[in-house]
Amino acid sequence: MLMKTLLMAAAGLLLAASAIAQTDHAATAEVKVRLISPASSVQPGQKLLLALEQRIAPHWHTYWINPGDSGQATSIDWSLPAGAKAGPIQWPTPERIDIGPLSNYGYSEQVLLLSEVQLPADLKPGGTARLSASVSWLVCKDVCIPQDAKLALSLPVAAEAVPSSDAALIQQAKAALPAAAPWPVQVVQSTEGLQISWPAHANQQPAAQFFAGAWGQVRHASAQDLRREGSQWRLLVKPGETPLKLGERLEGLLVLGEGAARRGYQLSSLLAAAPQAGSSSSEADLGLLPAILLALLGGLVLNLMPCVFPVLSIKAFSLVQQAHGEAREARQHGLAYTAGVLASFAALAGALVALRAAGGQIGWGLQFQSPLFVLGVAWLLFGLGLSLSGLLHIGAGLGGLGSGLAAKAGLAGSFFSGVLAAVVATPCTAPFMGAAIAFALAQPAVELLAVFLSLGLGLALPYLLLSWWPALQRLMPRPGAWMDVLKQGLAFPMYGAAIWLTWVLAQQQGPQGVLLALSGMALIALAAWLHGVSRAACGHWKVVGSLSAVLALALVVVLASSLQPQAAQSVTKQNFEAYTPERLATLREQGKPVFINLTAAWCISCLVNERVALSSTEVKAAFSELGISYLKGDWTHQDPQISALLAEHGRSGVPLYLFYAPGAAPKVLPQLLTPGIVLDALRGRP
Repeated sequence: MLMKTLLMAAAGLLLAASAIAQTDHAATAEVKVRLISPASSVQPGQKLLLALEQRIAPHWHTYWINPGDSGQATSIDWSLPAGAKAGPIQWPTPERIDIGPLSNYGYSEQVLLLSEVQLPADLKPGGTARLSASVSWLVCKDVCIPQDAKLALSLPVAAEAVPSSDAALIQQAKAALPAAAPWPVQVVQSTEGLQISWPAHANQQPAAQFFAGAWGQVRHASAQDLRREGSQWRLLVKPGETPLKLGERLEGLLVLGEGAARRGYQLSSLLAAAPQAGSSSSEADLGLLPAILLALLGGLVLNLMPCVFPVLSIKAFSLVQQAHGEAREARQHGLAYTAGVLASFAALAGALVALRAAGGQIGWGLQFQSPLFVLGVAWLLFGLGLSLSGLLHIGAGLGGLGSGLAAKAGLAGSFFSGVLAAVVATPCTAPFMGAAIAFALAQPAVELLAVFLSLGLGLALPYLLLSWWPALQRLMPRPGAWMDVLKQGLAFPMYGAAIWLTWVLAQQQGPQGVLLALSGMALIALAAWLHGVSRAACGHWKVVGSLSAVLALALVVVLASSLQPQAAQSVTKQNFEAYTPERLATLREQGKPVFINLTAAWCISCLVNERVALSSTEVKAAFSELGISYLKGDWTHQDPQISALLAEHGRSGVPLYLFYAPGAAPKVLPQLLTPGIVLDALRGRP
């Protein structure tokens, strides 16, 4: 006992000396700590991902943010230069440590706790940035010992940062941090406990463990039962001393695999009620064949959505042109159009698979969250409008321009009309699509591709059938002089779509985005005019006109490259609040009914539903009469909180409408609304 007391006193003296010296490392008999920087010299305004390294003696351990049944998490109190800011600890995936009847969450052997420090921009090159940290931790074996140390780094300030020898170590630790789950995870309350479910393809090893982010939500020491049920893994976790209520959020880590394949995923999911017997808790339980059939139906209905109208106007015109021509030629055009649609959906599926593999969040219409993509499609549709208006003539030399391909009369025109139809269809979500796409995004690449190709086939099917059915073609009017007038008239849906996308860009980028869009359209029109007048010119004037047109298009590219990210525009309307998980939880705790509208500026179905149903006088009156809180989540920009809520309900895109009656699980409304549908849901009518 005396020897143990002397050892502890010696450790305390060692730490005291370390505190005075303020070096970057300290040590006790149980833990060696070191403060690590990825840069040996820093520059003003730099973000530094610093690491606190703990090397832990055998059989001892320190603790995670939730230590489990006992213990205390490591803490870091920073002392930084004026104007510098430090972020919270970024916790690595812990391990479960069982001690008798208790279970703790922590680390053994070695762990790096990362924190991001933002240095001030007014640091002077030639000076020194001193970063100090007061660190406290609890280390346990048979006994627990609280320990602390004062660590410091003195880093020279230079015009350019220089990586340190520890930069690779920190990057390796960053790469190993828990990532957002790239597939939907659901949590339901069953009679056996909390049931966490996710797609079966996510982990091939039958190993999974859940670490709750807060004490008391689960029983830490209880065994967690993992089962494979069809296309889903289900992990059963016993509730703890302070169990969650329906509608509250379960947060923590879902850890899959073993050994080198072990990987942690961040989980943040609202607790829902278990489905009734015979029903499915997730669209991921659909099965491949039902999902393919639903996707085919969804693609057919997609032709009726306003997103696709502009491109269908081009194909309607081409049908009139081909109606009294050769049947073989019409069929070729139908096949070319279908090939364009299918190629686009296959490319989209491939991009989603790659994004999912990289750990990104995926969803239907995700590309319209990119302002650059929205701007490009707006300019493309404007160019198509100019072509239909007869103001843009595409010759052999410019036949590869994207703005002319969809308007060409040959098979290339039909193919690229299919490509464009697929591109402009993605902001819309039609009935039957939600369940099919949610299933697809939770499956391996082959199944995902099959569902997306079925969706594309449904989109292309009406035109394909018309092109292969001569009896329907004979009902089309005969070609004549009226066709030129019709062609010019069909340009206006293109202009309308370009205006709509410019409005979407305004929501994402503000006035700067509108200025860029309109300036680019003016340059495209100028290039079209220069190209047109130079066609009739002779000699060097023809060359000058063509080069001027190319220069105008080059300026369009320069404009696109100048697009800068902007903060989301603030909400000014007063009849709703912005959705946040915290606000929803607060309203649920207060026992208030809540209506949630997840929408986006580029989703035409969402805008139609808001205008027709949610903004109607009777629905607004019902909200007021019943005391319903209206929360709106805007997915125009990428928002992880909205993506998480979509995933919880098996959706991959907007719209999503949820009604939370007090004390009840949320009711999911259809994707196409009428005032009657909304009123029935609010008043609890079937």
